[in-house]
Amino acid sequence: MARSTPERNAIRSLVWLLVIIVGLIAANGASVLFNNGQWTPKLALDLEGGTQIILAPQLASGEQVDQEQLEQAVAIIRQRVDAGGVSEAEINTQGGENIVVAIPGVPDPATIERIQSSAKLEFRPVLLADLASNQVLDDPEATDDESAEGDASGDDAPDDGSAEPAPSASPTDASDPAWITEELQREFDTFDCASLDVVGANVAPVDEPLITCEADDSIKYILGPVEVEGEAIADARSGLIASSTGVTTNEFGVFIDFNEEGTAQFREVTERLVTLTGIRNQFAIVLDGRVISAPRTISAITDGSPQISGNFTQESAQVLADQLKFGALPLGFEVQSSENITATLGLSQLQSGIIAGLIGIALVIGYALIQYRALGGVIIASLVIAGIVTYLIITYLSNQQGYRLSLAGVAGLIISIGVIADSFIVYFERIRDELRDGRRLDGAVQAGWKRAFRTILISDVINFIAAAVLFVLAVGNVRGFAFTLGITTIVDLVVVALFTHPMMQLLGRTRFFGDGHPLSGLDPKALGAVYRGRAQFRQPQSVTAVKRASSSREAQRRQTIAERKAAEARGEGEDAR
Repeated sequence: MARSTPERNAIRSLVWLLVIIVGLIAANGASVLFNNGQWTPKLALDLEGGTQIILAPQLASGEQVDQEQLEQAVAIIRQRVDAGGVSEAEINTQGGENIVVAIPGVPDPATIERIQSSAKLEFRPVLLADLASNQVLDDPEATDDESAEGDASGDDAPDDGSAEPAPSASPTDASDPAWITEELQREFDTFDCASLDVVGANVAPVDEPLITCEADDSIKYILGPVEVEGEAIADARSGLIASSTGVTTNEFGVFIDFNEEGTAQFREVTERLVTLTGIRNQFAIVLDGRVISAPRTISAITDGSPQISGNFTQESAQVLADQLKFGALPLGFEVQSSENITATLGLSQLQSGIIAGLIGIALVIGYALIQYRALGGVIIASLVIAGIVTYLIITYLSNQQGYRLSLAGVAGLIISIGVIADSFIVYFERIRDELRDGRRLDGAVQAGWKRAFRTILISDVINFIAAAVLFVLAVGNVRGFAFTLGITTIVDLVVVALFTHPMMQLLGRTRFFGDGHPLSGLDPKALGAVYRGRAQFRQPQSVTAVKRASSSREAQRRQTIAERKAAEARGEGEDAR
């Protein structure tokens, strides 16, 4: 026997739901096998504990911490931590000068680097360079063409400085060798790159020359004053660098977009440097007081979109891009201490939350069975499916995106039980309304779905908007509550559309539900007068006279012409008798 269209649609919906569940299981399995994932969601700081890092500001002699700068640093560090996929971290101030960062679990080195690096980016012209071993550099041939227009990468080895013009009486620009005084030259000649962290190069004045070194301590430099600061960066991202022919290489770099002011400043700098020769043709990209790249200027960069190349890995390029994208810290910080901390609430609180959830589910199941009898089984099955899908989604996000489940997130899951059950109740009540209007069950399922889905959709959209606003505006654990509530709202729509409605379409064609068995939850006697054809209604014994009269009028309205003539004939016959 060929299946009807509703049956085919129902089976198709159930197959799609099965595909979604199998896909989520496969995605989690791949995370477990290839990405050190696990089959259970990772827990947040309040349930599992983690690592507490105390950052102390690095200040020049006589400086004091500005509270506004400290709050700004907290906000930037929070953005960096979130960008790294670490969820439910806590970032606060301590003692008016330190910053305390509490991270769930054990953070990886990239996360530590992302947190503590001040990412103070500066662009300074190169005035002088030498090997860190104090041996004079040989004169390299200027043959590297990597620094094409719009590209700030290039040969980091400095060119020969023998062609430099004689120093002027006073510096006229940042590239003027007059910045190199005899005292600065003596300091440079004896400078040891091993002492760079001690001298505080990352907090050096921006309007004075700077002695610093390459990131690997191989070359030391005298740099001119800062000409472009990191605050001029509008965006930063990491990726593979393309060669001069447009072919993507295997080298990772960081791509920068300056704002309008930064674009003008960088264009002015490169237009000047391109006219210079020797070492003064180079400009240094200085990050936290160290030179990460010192490319030569082959052409002026006028579009404000340079790129930083170097010995980057994919992870280190992403870390630097995140640091630059969210802004440089207003202060330099160093790790004062790092220690493990225990859970603030612990597993006992998690167990209490789970027990509360189970109690809530038990109450919903009890109400469903009492109110809807066998129809309550559809509610129970729908809740089970919703729970499976939600669990798989949260576990996947935990493995792939660093999401961690907090007690607030557990509360969001518990509340979602009522939200999901409410959708099923709205649907079933619509079906009952259609049965009261005289429809058969298969027609009542279709008509009830059209009316109920609009109500369910509007309700879920409002819930999702509220969760999204709360997630965006809140911080800390409150975001965990909003996140789980938003996820379960989406799951509710998926389950009611791909499971609950298809199941009702299939059950409506069974004799138990279709004929209104007393235990089905769709018994006509329990629902009121139900039209059964031929202008007749089956009425429960408890129907009042008013309802009976109303049912009689409805029966007359539904009569066909033949039924109406037959009724008139019966009336005439009775009068004759």
